[in-house]
Amino acid sequence: MSPLAATSVVTVILLVAVGLGRALHGALPDHHLSSDSKDAVKLAMGLVATMTALLLGLLVSSAKSNYDTQRSQVITMAAKVTFLDRLLTLYGPEAADVRKALHDNVVDGIRRVWPDSGVAGELSPNEQAGDALYVAIQSLAPRDDTQRMLKSQSAALALDLGQARTLLRAQAIASVSLTLLVAVVLWLLVIFLSSSTLAPPNPTTAVAFVAAVLSVAVAVFLILELDQPFSGMLRISSEPMTAALAHLAP
Repeated sequence: MSPLAATSVVTVILLVAVGLGRALHGALPDHHLSSDSKDAVKLAMGLVATMTALLLGLLVSSAKSNYDTQRSQVITMAAKVTFLDRLLTLYGPEAADVRKALHDNVVDGIRRVWPDSGVAGELSPNEQAGDALYVAIQSLAPRDDTQRMLKSQSAALALDLGQARTLLRAQAIASVSLTLLVAVVLWLLVIFLSSSTLAPPNPTTAVAFVAAVLSVAVAVFLILELDQPFSGMLRISSEPMTAALAHLAP
């Protein structure tokens, strides 16, 4: 289910809870709505609200940490691509074919991870192209110590890029626990149901509850969006890689 669809479901559930609570307010006997009863419910709901806030904060932190980690990986890969091209340039014209292979690898990677359609990117690396690039670097025949050093450093960077791309794929696994998210929604359901039952059914409280539901829905949406960093509205930008590509040989 997409983040927008899941958020819509959560919003509908909470709005139904608010409506049900407002209906219960008029159906309950007066002694159920006494000040003592309200104080007891508010005390219980205060505890639930505290646990919900803690768990919601934990989910946001987890999703944001996952997003930042993968964004950092992309920036690091872009820097290593640029530096690898510089090493190959220093190696000399003999590395022109290797630079062309590096350029083609980056173009293919951008096309896979950031498709124009905006759907989820394909994080699986093109292993054949990556292997061909590494073999091309190893096939270089250095003439002096400088070229031997540049060849060794280029091969090490190519390995680092392959490992980073594999790590990026491994990190694409969802970091947000579905069980925790369901628990948060259930606690929110209890909070909105009980609060709307105690509150007087007037336009002011209705607006307040709708605003609260929308605020919670935005938080859920952000959690789910951040947990899918290569798709959706908040996906990681391809700008670092496209900027690196601009420095590579055509």
